[in-house]
Parts: sequence; C-alpha cells; structure tokens
Amino acid sequence: MMDFNIEYMARKHLRQIHTIESDCFAIPWNYESFEEELKNPLAIYVVAVADGEVLGFAGMHHIIDEGHITNVAVCEKSRRQGIGDTLINELINIAMNEGMSGLTLEVRMGNKEAIKLYGKHGFVFEGIRKNYYADTKEDAIIMWKRFGGLRDEKA
Repeated sequence: MMDFNIEYMARKHLRQIHTIESDCFAIPWNYESFEEELKNPLAIYVVAVADGEVLGFAGMHHIIDEGHITNVAVCEKSRRQGIGDTLINELINIAMNEGMSGLTLEVRMGNKEAIKLYGKHGFVFEGIRKNYYADTKEDAIIMWKRFGGLRDEKA
C-alpha cells in the first residue's frame, strides 16, 4: 500500500485534479467547474497526496441531510493501492460527522470495478437512471449508503 495523506481540496490541487478527471472520465468536468466547487458552500472534496502529487480525489455535495457523491477518481498509476478505499471512507466519515442520513451516487452500469468498490463500502443498488450518460446513453445505477433511522428498514 502506498503512503499518502488526505487533505481537503485547495486551489493548489486543481490542475492535477483536472488532469486526473480528464484521464478518468469520458465526459470530464472542466477546470472552472472545480474552481467553482472551491466556492460552493455545499461542496466537500478530499484529495490523496504523496510528495506534493495528487493521486486521487473524491467529492460530494451536502444537500439538506444527505450527501451526493459527485466524483471519485484515482490516477491510473496509483490504482489498486487503497487510495479509492481511503477516499470513500473519508467521505463516509465526513458525512456521518456532519449528521447526514446517508450518501448517494450514480455510476455507469458498465463500470463493474466502481460498483464493486462502492458495494464493499456498504452502498446498495436502489434504482436506475435511464440513458443518464450523454456520450453513450448508458444507464446509471443509483446506489445509497444509509446511516440509520427509519429509511434503513426498507432495505
């Protein structure tokens, strides 16, 4: 396992985050979108850093009492070293500490690796968004991780 630290996203990370985003996603966010997230009071982003190099990042929006994971990405050379696990755990811990009732996300139906990773962290399938991705019209799987209360009983 690689040695790295988790930090909150800052302006100094944006160029590297944008590069990772562009390498990982068919429809990447632009640089300005990440700049705007720094100003967004609902946005919470964490970054895995080793020796000043961004290895991965994860973000969510805190909306009312829920968290919506916006993106999780790890640079290709740093995958399978626990970085994605650590980033997701960090978002879960932040969400619980902030009193959120749970976390939700959308993931491409064909992204089996990501679906497996989220499942490992307790996220479960709760629905499908048809034709969600503009580039391929691929469906998105909606996944949730709930932290307690009455909603857990339906699962």
